[in-house]
Amino acid sequence: MDVAPPLSQAYGYGIVVGLGFLFSLGMILTTWILKKYQGEEQTSEMFSTAGRTVKSGLVSSAVVSSWTWAATLLQSSGVAYRYGVSGPFWYASGAAVQILLFSTLAIELKRRAPNAHTFLEVIRARYGPKTHAVYIIFGLMTNILVTAMLLTGGSAVVFSLTGMHPVAGCFLLPLGVILYTLFGGIKATFLTDYVHTVVILVIIFLFAFSAYATGDVLGSPSRVYDLLIEASAAHPVEGNANGSYLTMRSKDGIIFFVINIVGNFGTVFCDNGYYNKAIAAHPVSALPGYIMGGLSWFAIPWLCSTTMGLAALATESFPSFPTYPSRMASDDVTAGLVLPYAAVAILGSGGAIATLILIFMAVTSATSAELIAVSGISTYDIYQTYINPLATGRALIFAAHSSVIAFGLAMAAFSTGLYYAGISMGYLYLLMGVIVSSAVLPASLTLLWRKQNRAAATLSPLLGLATSLVAWLVTAKAQYGSLTVESTGANDPMLAGNVAALLSPAVYVPVLTFLLGPDDYDWASMRCGIRKADDDTDASDSDPEKKLAAITADADAAAAAIATAADDDDEQRLLLRASAIAKWTTVAMALAFLVLWPMPLYGSGYVFSKRFFTGWVVVGFVWLGCSAACVGVFPLWQGRGSIARMAERVVRDVVRFGGAGKVSGSL
Repeated sequence: MDVAPPLSQAYGYGIVVGLGFLFSLGMILTTWILKKYQGEEQTSEMFSTAGRTVKSGLVSSAVVSSWTWAATLLQSSGVAYRYGVSGPFWYASGAAVQILLFSTLAIELKRRAPNAHTFLEVIRARYGPKTHAVYIIFGLMTNILVTAMLLTGGSAVVFSLTGMHPVAGCFLLPLGVILYTLFGGIKATFLTDYVHTVVILVIIFLFAFSAYATGDVLGSPSRVYDLLIEASAAHPVEGNANGSYLTMRSKDGIIFFVINIVGNFGTVFCDNGYYNKAIAAHPVSALPGYIMGGLSWFAIPWLCSTTMGLAALATESFPSFPTYPSRMASDDVTAGLVLPYAAVAILGSGGAIATLILIFMAVTSATSAELIAVSGISTYDIYQTYINPLATGRALIFAAHSSVIAFGLAMAAFSTGLYYAGISMGYLYLLMGVIVSSAVLPASLTLLWRKQNRAAATLSPLLGLATSLVAWLVTAKAQYGSLTVESTGANDPMLAGNVAALLSPAVYVPVLTFLLGPDDYDWASMRCGIRKADDDTDASDSDPEKKLAAITADADAAAAAIATAADDDDEQRLLLRASAIAKWTTVAMALAFLVLWPMPLYGSGYVFSKRFFTGWVVVGFVWLGCSAACVGVFPLWQGRGSIARMAERVVRDVVRFGGAGKVSGSL
């Protein structure tokens, strides 16, 4: 049924365009302040790596923001609506574990290739241009699918809440992001990620308190529990223990969990955006940044969807629910409309406005990360490598800016095409792993296993993709008799394709490696074969004084090399220790999230009591509070010295300028 939007189109355009330009202006101002008061020139290295000095607090908030897509909030609420309490946990645990495991790869990247700008440079340094080309394709496919998911999901929500046409949403949502990314580079991504994360946490707390503590519509876990019991009796869930929404035993829920965990390996391990954050992090900050980020992120989809997905089920029979007296259509659930409908049901038009801001923050922060990821690939892996190997820093900056604009506009057009083709965010989310996960294992082994040879690294992703496509489409054809959006988007075909994509390279890699002869790689080409951009050339070419300074710096290079070598040795010792800690920590956490916590509840078929459900919700509140401390408060504490010094200089200049104005006026 058609649902009238609770807000006018003016709200949609106001928030999408207004907030977008507000962030752009804020980032332009921030970039100018950093340049004036901290001497941060926007060189190609600064644009792509933020000077490789970002601290752990800002890394963790950036990880949380980048991993909080539209799908994090919308898809997770949808699976809560479909499967009950198991859906939020399966979503959160199945996607948090990749960030935790990725911390090991982040440390290895810092250790093996300290000058890298992208992960793909590491592939080329080890295996050469043909293998490099294969991974460029997989990397760009990942960025394209993720960005398409962001724009299709975000525009669908804006349309449902305001009536703003989805095509307008597809083009306007990335507009402000393109602007502030152009001016600030990856540093802009880190800073805006922090702001986005804080706003997202505040709105989730608003929703959670309204549903479980203060709201007039629901107001307590006890009330929500009673309504879920009624919902289970009215429309029991096939495959759930006792048909209940209050159990971890869910047949379709566990299928989604497998699809989710497999697909998200590809989304993280093949997305250059996550490697960008590892590269930008200070060597001692990468490990704590990713672990804090992964643990902090877990609470966001878990509490948000436990609140909004279950609130939709609880209020669906209320007149305040947008589809009353009917239940939500399956297509609306797949499109990600559970959260906005629940927000309207429990908070009215205020809930709709909060949802608009929430989705805007989620879409734009993740889109910024994707723009920087594609910019890095276009600049360093394509332009500098194959078009202009002697490119100066100025030429690299131009290439980076051009690719940000081109990719943003291309994705707006592509997402528009998906809208008219009837491809929704939920479909793309399940499809991700089928397309890109076959590159996960060989890409990871590039940094972790010296024996993987060039043939295995080059061919196994392609063979894995072919295997996954066959498994996906044959299963859909066998089960449903035809290949349609509905049949190919069903759980079983997606499960077959995702599992085949991730696991088939586990066969192809060792077979190709040992059949054709293993390598004995010494890691030297990664460490020495990747160079930083020549930004000093630009400065010396344009300024005689800087040219003299550059010549003097060259004369001092021999003396500096000894100190640099000593620093490198210390850094390598720290990274080697961090690598060992990362491996043990992430394995322990993965076991806790995937086995020790959920499987006893799943295996027993336990249906939550009211007391247990209340405790479940309370743990979510406490965890989200800890997340707010890690990614909201801790970055400010870490940067308190720099913030204080910069604020002092700004105030001093403002006072000086004001005094000069008064003197001038009196004269």
